[in-house]
Amino acid sequence: MSKLTTEELNQAAMQIIMSAGNGRNLLTEAVNDTLSGATDLEVDEKLKLAKEQIVAAHRVQTDTIQCSIDDETLQTTLLFSHAQDTLMTIYSEQNTMGAMIQMYRKLLSKID
Repeated sequence: MSKLTTEELNQAAMQIIMSAGNGRNLLTEAVNDTLSGATDLEVDEKLKLAKEQIVAAHRVQTDTIQCSIDDETLQTTLLFSHAQDTLMTIYSEQNTMGAMIQMYRKLLSKID
């Protein structure tokens, strides 16, 4: 595998941040849509799209880490650390928001 430059590392970080951020936006829309009375199908589609974005961010992170494994001279950047932190936070939000939506649906089914 080729060695990464600092510029390539930062570009990967920006890809991670953008994809993960897109995923977060879709998760937020899914929760808001749930509360607004959207159909399960509409909400599930947003959750699916959010997951795709988060998986894309994770792939970039994994590929970047794999490229840098044998590179003893490359130092990480603050931007890449931020990207990893952002992705990890959004993974947690994905789990939490998904559980919230499921609980809301269960509560609604008991009320109706």
